[in-house]
Amino acid sequence: MIRFIAAASIWFAFQQGFQQDCMAQSERLRFRSTDAALQTAFDRATEMALSHRGNPADPVGDWYEAALPSRFAFCMRDVAHQSMAAEMLGLGKANSNMFSQFAKNISDSKDWCSYWEINKEGKPAPADYRNDEEFWYNLNANFDVLNAAWKLYLWTGDKRYVNGLEFANFYRKSVREYVERWVLQPDSLLSRPLHPNALAGYDDKDSFHRCRGLASYSEGVHDLKMGVDLIAALSRGMQTYADMLRLEGKNTEAAAFDKKAEQYRQHIENKWWSEKEDKYFTYYSSKGAFGYTEGETFLLWFDVLKDTTRTRKTIDQILARDWNIENQSYFPYVLGQYGYPDQIRSQVLHLTDPATKRREYPEVSYGAVQGVVQGIMGIDADARVNRVTTLFNGRAEDTHTIENLPVLQRNISVTESVKTTSLRNAGSSAVQWRVMFAGKHPFIMVNGARRKASQTVVKGSRTASFLEVTVPAGREVTARIE
Repeated sequence: MIRFIAAASIWFAFQQGFQQDCMAQSERLRFRSTDAALQTAFDRATEMALSHRGNPADPVGDWYEAALPSRFAFCMRDVAHQSMAAEMLGLGKANSNMFSQFAKNISDSKDWCSYWEINKEGKPAPADYRNDEEFWYNLNANFDVLNAAWKLYLWTGDKRYVNGLEFANFYRKSVREYVERWVLQPDSLLSRPLHPNALAGYDDKDSFHRCRGLASYSEGVHDLKMGVDLIAALSRGMQTYADMLRLEGKNTEAAAFDKKAEQYRQHIENKWWSEKEDKYFTYYSSKGAFGYTEGETFLLWFDVLKDTTRTRKTIDQILARDWNIENQSYFPYVLGQYGYPDQIRSQVLHLTDPATKRREYPEVSYGAVQGVVQGIMGIDADARVNRVTTLFNGRAEDTHTIENLPVLQRNISVTESVKTTSLRNAGSSAVQWRVMFAGKHPFIMVNGARRKASQTVVKGSRTASFLEVTVPAGREVTARIE
């Protein structure tokens, strides 16, 4: 009885400390706004997201839920999509551990797949895995994780995401052996077998046979040979790998992967656009026919579209139909890259509305957090040049403030409106700030001094004016347009 009481006391103390830690995480990142509804939405999203944090004492180590909550697990797709918001919420240690788990479990015996889903015990989740020959796997995953890890490097400056031994091996195997084993070369995308690595005793009724290497994140088409979302993932994966190689000074090898990325992108433009329907097909069947299901979202998520007319039509089609909650969770961030302030806001409010079905699914709250920080406030980072970028993408009548945002190994606070932006650097060293304003403005005032602005076109669709400003440690700088 004494041992039981002692154990219970220890567990209660741990839980109390764990809850306080989560509260500290929540208090560390704050969002304030003149838009009361948006502030409420962000607070709800933050609370929900942090409720999904796992117990750091679990066998797997530090983690957060990124799968169906009942599984106490994290899957490759969801982690790739939740990781940026997790970093903003102070869950960087969990990110590092979870990405490492995926990277180190890639293997020849699984045809260079990793574990699609890992549970809190540090084992492949039984719902998706029986053995190395029988398991569920969406082929997009390797490239989604690769690209997400690169984004984490750009945001944090942690080069382990690029050249850590297990990460470098995962990337190298993914862009070479994985592509060969699953017949994903640019000239094989429409002619590849439906099941390239089928077992000798293949059973089409067994999902661990049929779905061992799905060529899409869309899982509702039985004879899907290729999804446009997988080709987008391949293109972005090759481009991101080229960027990683360039960071390491391997410019000749990087150029070869630039070329591969463009081959996949051109394949999408040349083969997948329907002139009749004025939109992209999203899958190709084993019967040799193109069709439509999910998939358009990932053309934007992986940023592979350069034709601005087709891009706008794709966005219009996305906004015109109903979607499952997973796809909806990506919209605030994706739309923010192209400038849709009213639609971003409405998406964030919808994701956090108590009446929204399945809003407790982890991707939802993380998507709302990322949607506010990167979609509405347009905050991004590039560790290669120690730079933070801001571009207000909110409504003209609003002012937003994000406080204590962890980025580039420091905390910053940003206040934005349509004509004024301030950045406070709470770090111990200076940071470069690319302050951007929508529209063409010849000058930008920086702490009262007029400076000549430069112009650029964002995503090929909207003009923005910008300046490069150094923000010293412990200082705040304010920029505005007249």
